[in-house]
Amino acid sequence: MGDVVRIELHGRRVGGWIVELDVEPAPGLSLRALAKRSGLGPTPDLIELAEWAAWRWSGRPASLLKTASPDRVVAQLPPPAAPPRPVGAGDAAARAALDEPLSLLRLPPAADRVSVVLAAADRGNALVLCPTVAVAVGLASRLRRAGLPVALHPRDWALGAAGATVVGTRAAAWAPVGDLAAVVVLDEHDEAHQQEQAPTWHARDVAIERAQRAGVPCLLTSPCPSLEALEAAAVHVPDRVSERAGWPIVEVVDRRDEDPRRAGLFSTALVRLLRSEERVLCVLNRTGRARLLACAACGGLARCEACGAAVEQPEDVLHCRRCGTDRPAVCIDCGSTRFKNVKAGVARVREELEALIGEPVVELTAATESEAPATRVVVGTEAVLQRIDRADAVAFLDLDQELLASRYRAVEQAFALVARAARVAARSGRAADRAAGRLLLQTRLPEHEVVRAAVLGDPDRVADAERPRRSLLRLPPFAALAEVSGQAAPEFVAALGQPLGVQVAETAPGRWLVRATDHGTLCDALTAVPRPAGRLRIEVDPLRV
Repeated sequence: MGDVVRIELHGRRVGGWIVELDVEPAPGLSLRALAKRSGLGPTPDLIELAEWAAWRWSGRPASLLKTASPDRVVAQLPPPAAPPRPVGAGDAAARAALDEPLSLLRLPPAADRVSVVLAAADRGNALVLCPTVAVAVGLASRLRRAGLPVALHPRDWALGAAGATVVGTRAAAWAPVGDLAAVVVLDEHDEAHQQEQAPTWHARDVAIERAQRAGVPCLLTSPCPSLEALEAAAVHVPDRVSERAGWPIVEVVDRRDEDPRRAGLFSTALVRLLRSEERVLCVLNRTGRARLLACAACGGLARCEACGAAVEQPEDVLHCRRCGTDRPAVCIDCGSTRFKNVKAGVARVREELEALIGEPVVELTAATESEAPATRVVVGTEAVLQRIDRADAVAFLDLDQELLASRYRAVEQAFALVARAARVAARSGRAADRAAGRLLLQTRLPEHEVVRAAVLGDPDRVADAERPRRSLLRLPPFAALAEVSGQAAPEFVAALGQPLGVQVAETAPGRWLVRATDHGTLCDALTAVPRPAGRLRIEVDPLRV
């Protein structure tokens, strides 16, 4: 079972998997011989897991089986690597947490996660899921230096299937592991663990289900745990002194007394930091030159003459994101050609920073293709925290944009962003359990739970504030959600109707939100509806609604 094969279908060869043996054909049908056996594929336990995941995320098993298959032909497995002898290695707290079926270990940003993985690998072959490729490659290298047999997924698919500790990103949740002994998910809160294409499976939840089916412990780690993990797992936290020492120094710039019409993004504290000798990363999640403009003559907001929406200035013209109209940079009220930035984008901020500090500043966004810049000051979107792993200080120029976002997970996502910045600001060359960098948070909400949690190094402040809000509003993890969209969405929603325990509401033209009390009710309802022809996207557990 699980072998990748080719079959003749309507005059052409198509790929597939052997998912069941000794099957009797239906009356009136005859069997045909396989055209070719291509190589090894998913193991029987992964085939069963794919069937469950297809139900859980309202998708097709084929897409999951493809993820579970090697990216090149594997005819046979190599001999299993000789496992090292258990020596009680790794972090003591992690070893204790691994004694439970499902546990969550809260690690401060500066903590070394390798010791946690060593504790899991000391039990035997472990499956370790990392949020990024860079983390996976670095972790695999350090584990090899420690003497462990390591398979980096997907390159070492065959070695992992034969028997070794498997390290990879979310796709590794579907990697075969010979004699699996433990599962570890690093930074379980990270959105990178969720698949973007439908079915939108989450590596954390796949790992939990897989560990439960295999009868091995599953350990989640995070500096800012998600409510889903807090509700599902036994939580282990470090002592307050150790946890606080693992967060950097946090400086909060209270901007409540400043006139929002005149105050720019550069506070006195930020200017002082920028003119120091330290390397500084400035985070602003607004691309382009300007995202909101006002006329310098009459003070009116720059609007689209076609639809009336606010316009932005990505280059030298004014652009409307709603209808796509471009027009010259001229005020439609008074004809002035001079505008002032109400909400500047990173392109404009880079120009202003260069003028302020008198040295080159590099702009870095998700669209930037160059390598990580070597300049002392870098400004960009949150991508800057993914591309650069070390800095003396990280400054959030407008943290309120994250705190007040209209997404229901905005608070959790804002705290995750701050925690990522805290890890970047943990300088190398210092004690592993102490963060030495600095965070600067510019905000008009200095008492917000995210700000207080960062200052005190206490993630409980965010969880304690979010839990009752989510419960009252019936939002995950206290309910199950799915977003339905696409050309065929109206037909699908009409066929879905209003099953018992399920609510359906149109949130935008062509988009519906489906809510149920639990995933069993939601997934049964979605699976029961035949898929209509046409493009249809069903996003179970949407992150950004």
